[in-house]
Parts: sequence; C-alpha cells; structure tokens
Amino acid sequence: MVTSMSEHVRPVNLQKEGDERLAIEWSDGRRTLHTWHHLRANCPCATCREERNVPPDPFRIINPAERSEPLRPIAMTPVGRYAYKITWNDGHDTGIYSFDVLRQLDESEKR
Repeated sequence: MVTSMSEHVRPVNLQKEGDERLAIEWSDGRRTLHTWHHLRANCPCATCREERNVPPDPFRIINPAERSEPLRPIAMTPVGRYAYKITWNDGHDTGIYSFDVLRQLDESEKR
C-alpha cells in the first residue's frame, strides 16, 4: 500500500507573517513559507488548474492581476486530517490544499 507524506507529517503550527505570507511548522521539524500570491496562483482546484493550461479568457471581466486590493485569505479551514480549504478575498473558495501540496509549494528556499 502506498501512503502519502500527509498520513504521517502534519502541520503543528500555522502563523500569518505580516500581510503577505504564511509560515507552517510541521511535525517533522520542517518549516515552510508561503506567500498568499503564490498559494492563490497555484490553487489546486480543477478550475484553476484548467485555467493555467489554456490561454487567458478575453471575456473575463476582471483580471486577477488588475485587482486594487491585495490578495489575501479571509478563512483557512481544516478539511479532515489531510488538507486546508482557503477562502480568498476575491471570492474564490474551491481550492483544497492537501498537506502534500502545501509542502511542495514551499517558498522558503527562494528567499
């Protein structure tokens, strides 16, 4: 039986750092950093994954890059024991970020 990392390693502390990023401490001692922009840009929901693989829709009324308000989460809710659902201030709320995805989206080494 194949098991994912999330079955063993879990977040033990989530902390907002300023207005731009999230720090996660994991049960294995690792610490990951995530900017809100990077998390939203890499939303794992089917709609966002599809949008990243096709040309931009010319009929889209508001381009996310043209928003005047900074992108930020308004809620982060646990989903079972494997993920978090993030609700964004742009109204998007279908992304479920598994622990595996959160570890893969770590930006701490890019600083």
